[in-house]
Amino acid sequence: MTRRRWIADEFSENRAALTGEHADHLVRVLRVRVGQEFDIAVGDQVRRGSVLTVEPRRVEFELGEVVSSAQSVNITLLLSIFKFHRMEWAIEKCTELGVLRIVPVIARRSDAHLAASSAKRVERWRKIALQAAEQSRRAAPAEISEPAKLKDAVGGATGLRILLSESERQVRLSDILNSHVEEVTLAIGPEGGWTEDELQIFRDAGWISASLGSTILRAETAAIAATSITISGVSQ
Repeated sequence: MTRRRWIADEFSENRAALTGEHADHLVRVLRVRVGQEFDIAVGDQVRRGSVLTVEPRRVEFELGEVVSSAQSVNITLLLSIFKFHRMEWAIEKCTELGVLRIVPVIARRSDAHLAASSAKRVERWRKIALQAAEQSRRAAPAEISEPAKLKDAVGGATGLRILLSESERQVRLSDILNSHVEEVTLAIGPEGGWTEDELQIFRDAGWISASLGSTILRAETAAIAATSITISGVSQ
């Protein structure tokens, strides 16, 4: 039977712990007992963990053998802020697929009310990423950054930097990926797409423009499709 996986809130060399609400779910809902074994994600590894102590808001584990490590490609999403219920869905699914980091971006066409409210949503987005990571058996959740202005996000990006743009007609995302790529940053536009001055910001910073195909996708669909294509493209 596959062991349930948890991402440690605290860990040292051979010990780990779940705390607060995280532990409370394990204690009250799953009724964990001393001696039970789980997979415990600690840093970039997943190790077998045996329950040592159980308290209402703290469960401690003794760590054993390494059972898996982090994936080979690091993917960052610059995700323009859009309707929160759809954005939450994108964060959940992209975390399940393996995105390392998500940067919410305030774009020109981001709704002003949503942009102003976005900082208050970060903790909720982080909780969604944590739950998605544990459900999909990842070693760590996607890191959710504080919302950033486009220029700051573009300038701070590293690795192979790819702008997903519906105006691109020649180059597909799959055309520029290969197995030698270790770090990729993907930029996903808001509802309505990037403005011309925003596209110029990307061009001036040396980003590569690419398309996901001939159809126009919703922002959340584009994020999921781009993540999936990237993982497939660098794993060949």
